Amino acid sequence: MTQQLIDYYKAIEDSSAKMLEAARVQDWDGVVRFEGACAVLIEQLRQRASVESLDEASRQEKSRIMRRILHNDAQIRYLAEPWLAHCEQKFEAQQKFLH
Repeated sequence: MTQQLIDYYKAIEDSSAKMLEAARVQDWDGVVRFEGACAVLIEQLRQRASVESLDEASRQEKSRIMRRILHNDAQIRYLAEPWLAHCEQKFEAQQKFLH
């Protein structure tokens, strides 16, 4: 059972890595798609984790995986900042046009 639970963390990490690769090539639709996959996996993990627990070795592996996910997330945010600023400018311009 522990192996199945840790597999969710690994799958989330994999999806996070794919999000980062998509962000690197400015494939924002891909980022959103992999973000959706992460959300589904996280919800499944929450449900599974409420009835299962990890042994010590798996908890250590989980910590390593979580650090890599957080690192990926930071890189994705850094890469997305210019795109988000561009979207914000377009939105503000539309708002001015509508008023």
